[in-house]
Amino acid sequence: MYLIWMIVGVALCAWLEQSWFAAAVGALLGLLWARLSSVSRSLGEVKAALGQLTTGSAPAAAQPKLESQPWRPLDTSTPLPAHDEYADDEHAHDPQDEAWPVPPPMPSRHVEPAPMASSPVQASLSEPGAVEPGNRQPPHGPGFGELLWQRAWGWFTEGNVPVKIGMLVLFAGVAALLKYAADAGMLTIPIEVRVCAVALAAMGALFFGWRQREQRRGFALSLQGGAIGVLLITIFAAFRLYDLLPPMAAFALLVILIAGVGVLAVLQDSLALAVLGLLAGFAAPILISTGSGNHVALFSYYAVLNLAVLGIAWVRAWRVLNLLGFIATFGIGTAWGVLSYRPELFASTEPFLILNFLFYLVIPWLYLRRAATDREALIDGSLLFGNPLISLLLQGALLRWHGTDLAISALAAAVIYIVVAWSVRDHRRLGALRDVWAVLAIAFATLAVPLALDASLTASVFAFEGAGLIWLGLRQGRWFPRWCGLGLQLFAAFAWLFAYSRSSGAINPPILNRDFIGALLIVIGGLVSSWLYQREAAATWRMRLASIALYVWGTVWWLAAAGLEIDRVLSGRSELAAVWLLLVVTAWMVAEVARRKPAAELAHVVAFSAPLLTWLSLLPVFSCFVMGWQPLSGWLLLATVASAALGWRTLVCLRDDSAPATLTQLAWWWRWALLFGVAILVAFNTSFWLSDAWRWLLVSIPLLLLWFVALQRPHWLIAPLSAQQVSTRPLLLYSLLAVMVVVFVSGLWLGGDAAPLRYIPLLNPLEVLLLAILACVGYWCADAATPSEVKRSRPAMFGIAAMVFITSATLRAVHQLGGVPWSEAMASSSLAQMSLTVVWSVLGVLAWVWGSRRGQRMLWLAGAVTMGVVLAKLMLIDRGHLGNLFGIASFIAYGLLCTVIGYFAPAPPRPSLASSKEPTDAL
Repeated sequence: MYLIWMIVGVALCAWLEQSWFAAAVGALLGLLWARLSSVSRSLGEVKAALGQLTTGSAPAAAQPKLESQPWRPLDTSTPLPAHDEYADDEHAHDPQDEAWPVPPPMPSRHVEPAPMASSPVQASLSEPGAVEPGNRQPPHGPGFGELLWQRAWGWFTEGNVPVKIGMLVLFAGVAALLKYAADAGMLTIPIEVRVCAVALAAMGALFFGWRQREQRRGFALSLQGGAIGVLLITIFAAFRLYDLLPPMAAFALLVILIAGVGVLAVLQDSLALAVLGLLAGFAAPILISTGSGNHVALFSYYAVLNLAVLGIAWVRAWRVLNLLGFIATFGIGTAWGVLSYRPELFASTEPFLILNFLFYLVIPWLYLRRAATDREALIDGSLLFGNPLISLLLQGALLRWHGTDLAISALAAAVIYIVVAWSVRDHRRLGALRDVWAVLAIAFATLAVPLALDASLTASVFAFEGAGLIWLGLRQGRWFPRWCGLGLQLFAAFAWLFAYSRSSGAINPPILNRDFIGALLIVIGGLVSSWLYQREAAATWRMRLASIALYVWGTVWWLAAAGLEIDRVLSGRSELAAVWLLLVVTAWMVAEVARRKPAAELAHVVAFSAPLLTWLSLLPVFSCFVMGWQPLSGWLLLATVASAALGWRTLVCLRDDSAPATLTQLAWWWRWALLFGVAILVAFNTSFWLSDAWRWLLVSIPLLLLWFVALQRPHWLIAPLSAQQVSTRPLLLYSLLAVMVVVFVSGLWLGGDAAPLRYIPLLNPLEVLLLAILACVGYWCADAATPSEVKRSRPAMFGIAAMVFITSATLRAVHQLGGVPWSEAMASSSLAQMSLTVVWSVLGVLAWVWGSRRGQRMLWLAGAVTMGVVLAKLMLIDRGHLGNLFGIASFIAYGLLCTVIGYFAPAPPRPSLASSKEPTDAL
């Protein structure tokens, strides 16, 4: 109720005046009204209870008091009255009822004295019969609103009330005074005073944290780090925002403060303190940046921070701190370069890039030097490889990717890495670091070559250099040169792609141009590397995997490079013929390699590449179908002849590999079936006097012939792989079955125009094709190699297929002979519905009669189900056509056929009654 009245008050007051103050006043009034209503209701209940007690005291006084009668034993000779004699109301004033003597209670051994009534109300309640037990209410506590009111009222009326009220009033007064002072401008404090106050507060926090370092280490270190960050921000703000400090003074303070951070972190051995201080230091320029673009001051400040990181790395092995400084330095530097760098700023930016490169060149060495154990002395790859990579990318951006200048920079980096690698040559713990630096020196020296020379030539050099390093690593049994060789080959590929993307499109001779020759050298490098790995006698699984990967790498590069060259030089039919020849020639070369039996794992991959490429050679055939090109003319005819010869040789090479030979021969026969089908289709495609049904039939003729030969004359198809007949023939039959099922289902939805011939049911080209497919499926089901499960389900499968075909043929006849459109309108045609009813009924009658006469209960049951379906169709669909002759004919035909069934076709005998002479007994 409190909430309801508060809502009512808010609604009323807000309606009178639309403001938040009116809503608050309304809520308060609603709360007060609810409270007053609750109090009034409670007082009314109390008054009613007192009035009831007052009216009930008179009858109680008229009754004789039990205490005035003397106690005596109960006379058991006196009979007690019946129970129903006391059923009258105890408040009735009948004299006869009052004359009944009430026996006194039995005396007890211990009688408690009756308590004295403290008030008239209690006295009245203590008397019997004053309050009935049924009228007593269970106690309940105050509600939420009442409890809230009690708490609020208690806070104002209990305890030190003057102090509480005074504090509230004082709070309101101080708030008003501050607002007045701010409006009047009385709180303006000079900026110098504010900066000094912040600095003094931070120094106090720093001193307090230092004093608490022993008792509360975590709290003390965090407080010190935050205080140092505040001091850094304060110094930077005083210098940059308010010009309170000259540049040299601000720089000196920063140096002193950062040095202090390092000292405190080292003395307390606190990585958290160093991280917090460093984060605050790197965040200072970002948080208070004015956008002035003074990059010299910014990078000088970061150089001081990195110097502090270097100093800490001298005495502590804190990898997180090193990585944080590296990410912050180069991340912010890269962001500034993207947003604000201009070529005229090179002279003032390059020194800082070199300085940061040297910082994070030395820091990994210091980290390894300070590591406590060999287990901790791990190479920090993030800095060792990230520093040169990012520095090189930034250097290229500063130089606008000028090849010669960038090559000089790479050579300078190579010299630096050679020097540092030479300087640690005698340190055992730094052997891994020495090797990494040596590799980086070689990498930068190698990188200088493409930066100074043409990209295609660079790719060639890198590819052969990579193959040479792989040969050297295998010869010496070292993994590092092998990985470097793989990396160089990958880099050669990127170099070639970069050069190809920037080629000017000048006219170059076919094949004998630097782009194709460069790609060809990459192919040779990859395949030679694969051969080097596979001929290794003690090859591990990693080496075998590398051999497979390099073979795939080289093959893909060969196909891509040759395809790009074909696309650049040729077009149209000649281009398609060249792509076809490329796939066929590549499959033949791969088969020749597989015949020479490389290492086991690589041999499988190479052998399975031949069927893959053979299947890919079907794509040009599909392209001829899409483009409408005749594959048996021009350059495509030459490709067809070459694919026949090279395909045969491919099969001969794979004779000893069962699975690859099977897949290749399957692709071989599919290619010829599709090729001749497309050739027939293209030949008749321009003949407008042939309908689509004829085209479907002509395209499917090669597939049907191949299916028939595979079923009846499989030995015609086994050459030159007679050993693979057992595995090839089932795959060919299953694949043909899948395609023919798709053709069959698609043909069911065609209208079946037989132009230029007249349409004859079941003798038109489309339905001849569908019947031929059903016949081939029947031959396949009867084949000895067909699974027994398929043979057992043959009757049901053919029954469903025949039903679907006859239904489609019936509707097609209605369309062609009856003039009903071949569309959704056929569903509402009375002629179509009558035709379906009659044809389905005839089918049902035939199945019923035949099943009954031959004792085949399943066939009889199929006929019965068909007749039931037709009956349901009559009731649901044909009933709407009873207004025309076709609908009437549907009902009459069904009735007559059912009569014929009842006369000629009783149910077949049940299995248990097979010996019965009268088949009608089974009905």
